[in-house]
Amino acid sequence: MENKSNVIYITLDGYVELEKYRFVYFLIIFTVYVLILCFNSIIVSLVVIHQTLHEPMYIFIAALLLNSLLFSTAIYPKLLIDFISKKQIISHTMCHFQYLIFYSLGGAEFLLLAAMAYDRYASICKPLQYPTIMTKTTVWVFLVLAWLLPTCLVIGSTILSANQTVCNFILRGIFCNNSLYKLHCVTSRMLSVYGVIVLLCIVFLPMLFIILTYAKILLISYRSGSTLRTKAAQTCLPHLLVLVNFSLFCAYDIIILRLESDISKTVRLIMTLQLMLYHPLFNPIIYGVKMKEISKHLQRLFCHVK
Repeated sequence: MENKSNVIYITLDGYVELEKYRFVYFLIIFTVYVLILCFNSIIVSLVVIHQTLHEPMYIFIAALLLNSLLFSTAIYPKLLIDFISKKQIISHTMCHFQYLIFYSLGGAEFLLLAAMAYDRYASICKPLQYPTIMTKTTVWVFLVLAWLLPTCLVIGSTILSANQTVCNFILRGIFCNNSLYKLHCVTSRMLSVYGVIVLLCIVFLPMLFIILTYAKILLISYRSGSTLRTKAAQTCLPHLLVLVNFSLFCAYDIIILRLESDISKTVRLIMTLQLMLYHPLFNPIIYGVKMKEISKHLQRLFCHVK
């Protein structure tokens, strides 16, 4: 810990042989960050530019990819700075700010996926009422709630955590997540209870809604003709792949606080890097390949570039 002008600094102790592999780490993360920026920005731009993609499904996809861009930008620049710095430290205030951004955008991911599930349900199961159900106002309300609700909830846990007395100044990680709680002198029961409430509201309830919604879509599609089954498979499969991918890594982030002492530093670093690397890259590739309209515009774009 360092204390300069009453500013508390926390040491990030999650790196493995940083001195030896400093430039390897930097090159990998820099390359991945550039790819994330390019892949996600291209599809978001296509949705904005092309009128044919101004439909709720594609607007939600663009919002999801924009969320991935923000998620990566909250973490990657600080990592790149740490790789070339002699000391891997972060101020107590900035650590909590990173925590706030990380979990707010993580919660937004689940709520956006829930909105997409509802959109697919309305489109496939209620096609005649779809234009009146998914209006522009409805889409904007979903988007605002998807980002506003998690932020408001996570602000509460951030304030509670920031007000706790810190006794440990070494964070066993490479960025500020729920391992922050290990820095506190005393485990706060209020913070634990509030954390469970936040988890229920922005993770488990949206996930339950998504699972039930897609189950109903699959049931109705199975009872209907092959045309509806094909439509359901084409539009729902990418969302389900993204959900499964993100849920697995979120499960790791949730249980790491409980099993931290039983996991080696190398395994913890590998798992953390997977959480950061795969998902922001996975989303644009899945939607670019699996969504027919987006894939068509991507092909035209690259053919035009050639």
